[in-house]
Amino acid sequence: MPGTCVIGLQWGDEAKGKLVDILTEDHEIVVRYQGGANAGHTVVSNGQTWKLSLIPSGILRDNVTCVITGGVALDPASVIREIDMLEGRGVRVEGKLRISDRAHLVFPWHVAEDKQLDGSLSGGEAIGTTGRGIGPCYRDKVGRSLAIRLGDLYREEFRGRLEHIVGIKNQLLSGWKSGSDSKPELLDAAAIYDQYMQYAERLRPYVFDTTAYLLDAIEGGSRMLFEGAQGALLDIDHGTFPFVTSSNSSGVGVASGSGIPGRWIERVIGVVKAYSTRVGGGPMPTEQTNTIGEHLRERGREYGTVTMRPRRCGWFDAVAARYTARLSGVDELAVMLLDVPGGLGELKICTAYMVDGRQTSHFPSHVDDLKKAEPVYETLPGWSEDLSTYRSYDALPAAAKGYLARIGELLGRPVAIVSVGPDREQTIFCDRTDQQQKPWPRPQSRTPANA
Repeated sequence: MPGTCVIGLQWGDEAKGKLVDILTEDHEIVVRYQGGANAGHTVVSNGQTWKLSLIPSGILRDNVTCVITGGVALDPASVIREIDMLEGRGVRVEGKLRISDRAHLVFPWHVAEDKQLDGSLSGGEAIGTTGRGIGPCYRDKVGRSLAIRLGDLYREEFRGRLEHIVGIKNQLLSGWKSGSDSKPELLDAAAIYDQYMQYAERLRPYVFDTTAYLLDAIEGGSRMLFEGAQGALLDIDHGTFPFVTSSNSSGVGVASGSGIPGRWIERVIGVVKAYSTRVGGGPMPTEQTNTIGEHLRERGREYGTVTMRPRRCGWFDAVAARYTARLSGVDELAVMLLDVPGGLGELKICTAYMVDGRQTSHFPSHVDDLKKAEPVYETLPGWSEDLSTYRSYDALPAAAKGYLARIGELLGRPVAIVSVGPDREQTIFCDRTDQQQKPWPRPQSRTPANA
């Protein structure tokens, strides 16, 4: 079977883009199957940094076809900007990029709705939306009657449908603003129509029935790489709801987003950082609001690719990552940014939670229980060496290898890939012959520790 999938197992930002870029060398097609312009991937190659949100990271390779499927919420302006940026820097896009005519489009009313709702819960804690209209676009997709797909732009009835939707959206926006002194900013259907007709012409060479294309390709034996966006803990159904994204960002979303049955995927790589990060609201049991968190943020340059928001940082949470590894059907692990925790003296891994006085190794299904969770830590020796210069697993310091081994043991999957820096060359492929997939260990009773 020719399919490989890369899934982030934390709250996103696990450096999946770098890994996809590297693995693309052994694949013919790279597929982005969910999310929108709210997800950012960064790839560093030959001293150049590339920041992408919608176009798969594989676009930087020659002889590779990149596909944006119908599971993606497509902001046409954003994807056009990425095309222009890539071509302006010498990367050929036309002939290498295919966008699904089934992809639902982000419109100005989606951004306006995002701003009005502001992602706030009744308790006042923000969900952490990027404000780019992705959530409202997915909401209209599920609601159906107010949704528009990319292929609709090329139909004669598009203008009438757009005008109908704009009329409804103006009523909704006016209602939300009814208590404000400011005059509602009504949407201009004619202006939106003209703008999206321009988008349609720019994107015309890239629009395809990608479902048929991918099914033909996979049945024909093409080697296909599926690129997940965000992280599995943000999955709309299985993540830390409501502090989640609007799509299935775990492994369960691959088939629904791409149209490729799961039976065609033979290898699932779970990507984790050597520590934990999160952007926006929601509980994060191992968060460190101290010098340790600051060390991880500054050494790891933990600021959002899309929003530049500082990320919350903390110790590695094996309870959460074990849960998402099982949820996503992970076969092996890629541990990224292993160089960042260097110099901390000792490292901690969360192996269990204490919730209401009881110890558990299971990830809570309700966010209120996760908020109460106190991490049970296991302490491991750290290292002082600069790992960014290392190029083989055997050469790594004993403490670093011990840390990797413990992560693999706790998650029950072998560590196959280690990253010690942002460049392609700063990647180590491990010899896994001595690694055993062990069952989830029941941690001994320990006193919760707050570093």
